[in-house]
Amino acid sequence: MELQPNQKEQNTNILVNEIDGVTSEHITISSDVNKKVNLEKGYKTIYLFIKGYGTLTSGEETYDIVPETIMLPNNVEGISFKPAEGDTLDYLKISVLQTELDKEDIKTFPQENINKIYFKKFTDCESYTEPIKSPQTTSRTILPNKFIPRVAMGTVRTIGPDALGAHEHAMLEQLFLGLTDNNTIVYADEAQIDFPEYSLLHIPRGSSHPVSVNADNEMYYVWMDFFIDKDGEEWLKTHNTDE
Repeated sequence: MELQPNQKEQNTNILVNEIDGVTSEHITISSDVNKKVNLEKGYKTIYLFIKGYGTLTSGEETYDIVPETIMLPNNVEGISFKPAEGDTLDYLKISVLQTELDKEDIKTFPQENINKIYFKKFTDCESYTEPIKSPQTTSRTILPNKFIPRVAMGTVRTIGPDALGAHEHAMLEQLFLGLTDNNTIVYADEAQIDFPEYSLLHIPRGSSHPVSVNADNEMYYVWMDFFIDKDGEEWLKTHNTDE
């Protein structure tokens, strides 16, 4: 989104009511805005900074926001962020409703995953391989499944011609977010759709969905997995860590 002259903030809800308990907002702010992070009771929230530069402050700690950075406030109060002078920040805010089972499950998570801010550049995250992807593909886990119950996220990157093999998962709902220069085709059963940069797709649960990229084009997107229950997270064992 581009801000209009003298406009400081723009907020758009996207894919409304697509996934139960999950809301997604695309937000753009100008350098006139110092955005305070509010912890919403009953929800866990993920911030995906996609375009622009800025600074995030948490107590006496400061973090440099660059394109393709993830942040979870977790239980930390008093976080704020603002764009660099003269710049704008574009980010996705993903909020996930916590069920009673989620609230019990999170008690078993490492305390540092709950009580400390999580802030990472995508490129600093652990890489993995997967049978459905070619050897030239680079995949990274940007959000392991031990921060928010039933949620994991990662990136996929390759240059065409290439493809991510057809696969199905009845145990989770999934969103795809196209990153810079992504220019691919996504299939879901008999349907197919162009998937450009900065677009958000909902992959229907249980559908067969390969992703292809033509010669000299780039495949680069975030996958977001929202599992139906804890047992479904066994799917993540297909990810073989490289490190």
